[in-house]
Amino acid sequence: MSDTPFGFGLPPEEPEDGDGKKKGPAGGGQGAGGQGGPGNPFAGFGLPGAGGPGGPGGGDNPFAAMFGSLNPNDLGAAFQQLGQMLSYEGGPVNWDMAKQIARQTVAQGTPDGTKDASIGPAERSAVEEAVRLADIWLDGVTSLPSGANTAVAWSRAEWVEATLPAWQQLVDPVAERVGTAMGEVLPEEMQSVAGPLIGMMRSMGGAMFGQQIGQAVGVLAGEVVGSTDIGLPLGPAGKAALLPLNVEAFSKDLGVPKDEIRLYLALREAAHQRLFAHVPWLRSHMFGAVEGYARGIKVDTSKLEDVVGQFDPSHPEELQEALQQGLFQPEDTPEQKAALARLETALALVEGWVDAVVHEAAKPRLSGADALRETLRRRRASGGPAEQTFATLIGLQLRPRRLRDASRLWASLTDARGVDGRDRLWEHPDMLPTASDLDDPDGFVHHEQADFSELDKMLGEAANGGPDLRKEEGGNGTDGKDDTDGTDGKDDTGK
Repeated sequence: MSDTPFGFGLPPEEPEDGDGKKKGPAGGGQGAGGQGGPGNPFAGFGLPGAGGPGGPGGGDNPFAAMFGSLNPNDLGAAFQQLGQMLSYEGGPVNWDMAKQIARQTVAQGTPDGTKDASIGPAERSAVEEAVRLADIWLDGVTSLPSGANTAVAWSRAEWVEATLPAWQQLVDPVAERVGTAMGEVLPEEMQSVAGPLIGMMRSMGGAMFGQQIGQAVGVLAGEVVGSTDIGLPLGPAGKAALLPLNVEAFSKDLGVPKDEIRLYLALREAAHQRLFAHVPWLRSHMFGAVEGYARGIKVDTSKLEDVVGQFDPSHPEELQEALQQGLFQPEDTPEQKAALARLETALALVEGWVDAVVHEAAKPRLSGADALRETLRRRRASGGPAEQTFATLIGLQLRPRRLRDASRLWASLTDARGVDGRDRLWEHPDMLPTASDLDDPDGFVHHEQADFSELDKMLGEAANGGPDLRKEEGGNGTDGKDDTDGTDGKDDTGK
């Protein structure tokens, strides 16, 4: 990233005065070109060098406070960066910038000094073998067939490339709301004449989100071990993926053989792939729940007004800090609460099912199964810095708060109904347990068991030709006698 004021990296440290206070950027002044004019496109924006009342000291210009002052020596580079940023005409997030920054973040390595590296043939072969064996084990504990057409070993950079489309689907709805709000915070009397400025602000908003999302994706790429760590299918359909470098980091200090760890993680990845491949409505249900929640989020316009009103291009980190502190507040409405409950329950049910079937497959075969299960449960419950960044950006933590409850419920359903009966609940979203069912798993299992028995009876009758339709109401045949007890010794013709 550039060190210029619009580089969106951390700016150079400001000099301090004798009292230890920041002086702010050096220079200031109007710079050369004291008089703006019709040919100066920045004349009305109060940028240094614009001249006239729009320059520093022009208190009548409502935009002057927004842009502050720049060192004239930095103007060329600043305007070049500004032009690149404002030329963006895409959606609410500048995803080209997000991708660039994510890859730069990955290239810098993780805090422990681990750098990204290309995946070698031996690592690819190990991942492919682990996923192949995981699928064999899962065949015995779920009725859902394999959902992984291929098994891939990704570097961190490859994970970034593969998952950005899913992040775009998650983040765009909220970013769109921010882009709209940035135009609405201008004073009413300025709305009619501020079209170009509103467009500029939205472009800046896209750049702000692109910078933050890119950094978060880059950091998360150093933490994840596969494509389904957050419970959503982030990668392409049918690709079970592991990141060998991150699996290696995850394995440290666990006291479990690395081969077992790789296999356990492959079991989880393959189980997620089965679920999303063979439950066709599930992906849209999950992403729809995120979008439904996003629709109920309101932007804190008072905070946004403060940020816009005090914006200084020489300190773009102030915009970043505003995003990091959060601009979003959930609406306290029944609809928003229902959307949140729907999303949290869906996340818990997916993660709980994966947890239950993986444990059933791994427990008899892997000595470290219990320890790995607990480690991953805690890791999933606590999240990490990158997850917190996304929580701030989209106002939502993609975390299965009720993972343990859901896992117990799926295990109880397996005991009561068997593997086929348990997995049959995924046939339709209306058949799945609700949030209240997670409060009382035993009650749901017993209730469903009764319903399941009745369904089995109906299906059995249908398979045998259906119920005896020749019986009249009350169970009587055409002879007018009750044939249900079989005591009259006659068939329904009365013979």
